[in-house]
Amino acid sequence: MAQQDGPALPDKDLTLDQLIQGLSDGSMTLNSLRRVGLEVFTTPFNTLDGFGDGPFANEFPTTQFGHRPTLQGNGLSLRINGLDAQSCNECHSIVTQSTRPPTLGIGGVGGLVQTALISPSIIDVADSSDARVSYSPGHLPDLALSSDGKADFNGRFAIPPFLFGGGGVELLAKEMTADLQQALAIARTSQEGSITYLNTHGVHFGFITTLADGEVELQVEGIGFLDNAALPPEEVLVVRPFGRKGEKFSMRDFANTAMQFHFGLQPVEVVGEEIDADGDGVVNEATVFEMSALHVFSVANPVPFMETLDLSGQRGFSNFQSIGCAACHIPVLKTRDRYLPLAFPESPQDPSENVYLEVDLVEVGFEPVPGENGVFVPLFADLKRHDMGDDLKEDFESAEISNREFTTARLWGVADTAPYLHDGRATTLFQAINAHGGESQASRDAFLDLSVDEQKQLIDFLKQLRTPNQPNQELLNPQGPEDPNVSETPENAPCLTPECERASRGISQFFSGD
Repeated sequence: MAQQDGPALPDKDLTLDQLIQGLSDGSMTLNSLRRVGLEVFTTPFNTLDGFGDGPFANEFPTTQFGHRPTLQGNGLSLRINGLDAQSCNECHSIVTQSTRPPTLGIGGVGGLVQTALISPSIIDVADSSDARVSYSPGHLPDLALSSDGKADFNGRFAIPPFLFGGGGVELLAKEMTADLQQALAIARTSQEGSITYLNTHGVHFGFITTLADGEVELQVEGIGFLDNAALPPEEVLVVRPFGRKGEKFSMRDFANTAMQFHFGLQPVEVVGEEIDADGDGVVNEATVFEMSALHVFSVANPVPFMETLDLSGQRGFSNFQSIGCAACHIPVLKTRDRYLPLAFPESPQDPSENVYLEVDLVEVGFEPVPGENGVFVPLFADLKRHDMGDDLKEDFESAEISNREFTTARLWGVADTAPYLHDGRATTLFQAINAHGGESQASRDAFLDLSVDEQKQLIDFLKQLRTPNQPNQELLNPQGPEDPNVSETPENAPCLTPECERASRGISQFFSGD
């Protein structure tokens, strides 16, 4: 009998050069690429796609991608430290938790059951000092494994965020990075002792001191890594808005790691063409074309919106500002340009290198800034990391970023995306605010000092920050293929839907004096 099985995602067998040529001659469009990216995003991969890791090789650390230990040694399932899903949409599946039942869709958030458990080497769910439980002293942090009501865990615990509005976030980050790299260039040619401030888009990331012979010293805030001194300044001065800790500079950068972590799929751009790095018998598990289409899909996701504020919401927004929340949760940032450059290969320090496509963010729902070339990005964040205090501190042993620091949560869509905080510990907005500490302690205390009515008004305001309606539904009814490899939908029209009208009215409230 003939073998009936095959890869869940048939290879499109297209190269990046063919993608570029298709864009040039019109045989491919933004929506056709979005459709292919949606297929990559929603396909439940199987072993013929390269799903799973190869044979266990006792590599160190054993959390390394490719040869991880698996349940029953099956090479497929692990759950703790990845190999925990078959598709991206399996974890990004909830558009709103506010409806009953919750509204499911493509590109949304995950719930507690979809949490990623990242790279632990110790987990003591029994909360015991049983003699059968052992560990090596010197773990950082040193977990005592005592019976104290805490299930010791030295990894990361992360609720999947939504993809909505990702294109605006990526463009802001790339423009910020370009500004910081320019500041570095200026500092290197300045007089010894000069101070160059790292300010971009209204956000302050510290400063550079010019030393002798063009050397520089960085004093950065909310950017970089634990050991910035060991890195060249160019690598430190990259805004990385993706991941709760701010580890990834683009959605493609994030996806390259996620493919390996969650599915054991190895992108060609990471391991090389025709290379079976994990020894599972499959090569070219995620091609450059497929990762490019996934990138296009991710950045073209629709934009969260703010409903026109009622009286309670207006007062709540005033309270939000007066107690200092808006200092980090900046309501709206503006880009200089409306076109997001997508590149391959990507250069974290220079977003203008190797650009093969520019996505018009107005076409995917962002509102243009009147009289300027950019768009409004109403994300309620600053793309910067902040010390959030001991209560939210993680115990991640392999941390490259301080366990106390997190990238400012983007509040757009917050009304629909419970549970809150990086690990889902807050089931309500009140609990999320109450958990703030560190740099946000003063604002949290000011919130608790508000009257009950004023607290309710602030939360009413947050409950008018909504996720998109029916995201990506227009991609589910293709009108017929434009070539044998790519499904087609009508070219994306300007954003004229009622949803976008609400988004526009919501943004305009910040600039009209309403």
